[in-house]
Amino acid sequence: MFRIGLTGGIGSGKTTVASIFEVLGIPVYYADDAAKRLMNENPELVSGIKKLFGDNSYTEGKLNRAFISAEVFSNPEILARLNALVHPITISDAKKWMKKQITPYAIKEAAIIFESNSHVHLDYIIGVSSPIEMRIQRVMQRDNVSREQVYSRIQQQMDENEKMSRCDFVVYNDERQLIIPQVLKIHEELLKNCK
Repeated sequence: MFRIGLTGGIGSGKTTVASIFEVLGIPVYYADDAAKRLMNENPELVSGIKKLFGDNSYTEGKLNRAFISAEVFSNPEILARLNALVHPITISDAKKWMKKQITPYAIKEAAIIFESNSHVHLDYIIGVSSPIEMRIQRVMQRDNVSREQVYSRIQQQMDENEKMSRCDFVVYNDERQLIIPQVLKIHEELLKNCK
């Protein structure tokens, strides 16, 4: 079974592309959702987060997301330390999940596949590319945040051109090209390579 990565910057449309693959019967591991789950359920991770941020990091046994966000928002060093705790455990969880899949290929969807170095555990990477202005508008509407907040998040991510240049396939989500035919073409190519 092939292990496929699906990545792209914030607001690029990764979830939309992932959902099309799911309709085609391909299982998708959503790394962000898994990380959120693991930060609540994995004892080693819970302990590490409490050690890093103190007891305020959890309220009634659940991660205090507002507190953590405020702590890491303007402190890249603390964010890096949090990522150093979360990424290895999430990568390990994804590898275990992948081993359980029985389809010709399975997908791991994550914004930071290259940044977290998890691309080394994958056979192919699909990138989702979208113009920056569209990405900003989508995230502003989706998360109800300001343009500046979205732009700040984009600045913290790998450059779009750099990220797409490292991908084996690219889906262009620019509202000029249809997404479904692009996904179908990649799906057929992957099925052919799986044989």
